[in-house]
Amino acid sequence: MGTHEYEDDPRNSEVIISVNGDLLPRSEAKVSVFDAGFLLGDGVWESFRLHKGNLVFIDEHIQRLYHGADTISMDIGKSREEMLSEIHRVVDANEMFDDVHVRLIVSRGLKPTPYQAPWVISSSPTIVIIPEYKKANVDRARDGINLVSVSTIRGGQNIQDPRINSLSKHNCIAACIEAAELGGDEGLMLDPNGNVSTCNSTHFFIVRGGEVWTSTGEFCLDGITRRKVLDLCKKNDIPAFERDFSLSDVRSADEAFVTGTFAGLTPVVSFDGKAVGGGIRGPLCERLQNLYIDLVRSESVG
Repeated sequence: MGTHEYEDDPRNSEVIISVNGDLLPRSEAKVSVFDAGFLLGDGVWESFRLHKGNLVFIDEHIQRLYHGADTISMDIGKSREEMLSEIHRVVDANEMFDDVHVRLIVSRGLKPTPYQAPWVISSSPTIVIIPEYKKANVDRARDGINLVSVSTIRGGQNIQDPRINSLSKHNCIAACIEAAELGGDEGLMLDPNGNVSTCNSTHFFIVRGGEVWTSTGEFCLDGITRRKVLDLCKKNDIPAFERDFSLSDVRSADEAFVTGTFAGLTPVVSFDGKAVGGGIRGPLCERLQNLYIDLVRSESVG
């Protein structure tokens, strides 16, 4: 499962899930077959971590959720404060404190009939909050992943806006399937101009001559971990650039790594079957991993 590889936890079979404010055991948490999320993938989502009792970078995640909803002309129907209160309520109901991954899903709501038009709707949005005990496989942070290039690209904003967390994930799923068929843990996707954009489930960085490069961000989600890594580079005098670059630049990179909410920073040790940086985690990736861990811990102080 690449960067999303996790340790099984038997407690997850008994977690309590919030469905439109109702706190339900996992086995009873359901949505209608007429829900717009099920029928059309019409909605937005976020995921975030609970670390030592703190919802890490929660303000940024909530802001991104509401921005995504605005982009698809969906009124969530709750204030940011009300949404945050409901997240805390379900976490408290589960008596959770650490090593927890929370998925927040908001669909447009119930449809009176299977139909595409977003204004044909018969309820307020459906809001589901799923907290699970999920601890990332620590070996991945050291041993890394194998990345492959895929032909599935990230489209422009006039196709399906890649900058929002849409429930419709077909583009990423297609890249994921292609990567698996090629023997990779994840697929590296290009943008419409042939430049490196992002991976199917994480953001991508390379290191060349002591500089950190990532894509311009025009054709990928505004990743919060991605943003934090760029901030850490700036604060620690590490040259970092959002820029266009090619697969040739990746093949000759000194290091590469990916970022995501679940696992933080994960080194890339091979690309298209060839070793990156000697096939081991690079020193700059390891330094940024430690800086990121310190940042997460500092968010939880007090």
